[in-house]
Amino acid sequence: MTDYGDEQRNELEAIESIYPDSFTVLSEDPVSFTITVTSEAGENDETVEVTLKFTYVEKYPDEPPLWEIHSQENLEDSDAQDVLQLLQQQAEENLGMVMIFTLVTAVQEKLNEIVDQIKTRQEEEKRRKEKELEEAEKKAFQGTVVTIENFLSWKANFERDMSELKKRKLKEEEQAGKNKLTGKQLFETDHNLDTSDIQFLEEAGNNVEVDESLFQDIDDLDLDEDDPDFDPLALGSDED
Repeated sequence: MTDYGDEQRNELEAIESIYPDSFTVLSEDPVSFTITVTSEAGENDETVEVTLKFTYVEKYPDEPPLWEIHSQENLEDSDAQDVLQLLQQQAEENLGMVMIFTLVTAVQEKLNEIVDQIKTRQEEEKRRKEKELEEAEKKAFQGTVVTIENFLSWKANFERDMSELKKRKLKEEEQAGKNKLTGKQLFETDHNLDTSDIQFLEEAGNNVEVDESLFQDIDDLDLDEDDPDFDPLALGSDED
């Protein structure tokens, strides 16, 4: 008769010695513990990590233990599902034998594969973005191909916009004309205009400057002002 308890105790001692820094006992009845598994570092030092929780059933190892993902880091949900499926497959293949070390080793290898897949995904994403950028730049350089259809559409829109602009300009000019006052309206609305010129002359009257040199030789002129037939213009003609 198989002593399940003894087999389980022996495996626990071995597991603790193999994974001293990542093995933690959670309970003793039922026996439950966690083991943290970390992948090898990728090209850019990226890693993925998962903490597996195992619980012995009464008839382990003739029956598989219970397991679940206790925590995870940098592991996508789809990859987590792959890990759980892998545990199921390995457990079925190793029934009747203590299997924790085998299960953890399989998960370790799976995490290393996932790191490599992450690198591949990143490279594919980088190529995809570069291609999209190249296509966008190419499209921007080429511009829009002119066809009869899009030219006629552009022409119709242009003519419509110009027509609206012309109507708006005419409306503004008409409005500006309505608001312009006539001379009469200006005098009627501003009574200071009819006195402004007179006020200007009055203020400037005392400040008029006369150039006296213009009149120094006026006495030498022989002006027949009393002669009814006197013609000032004739003076210029006589000099000639």
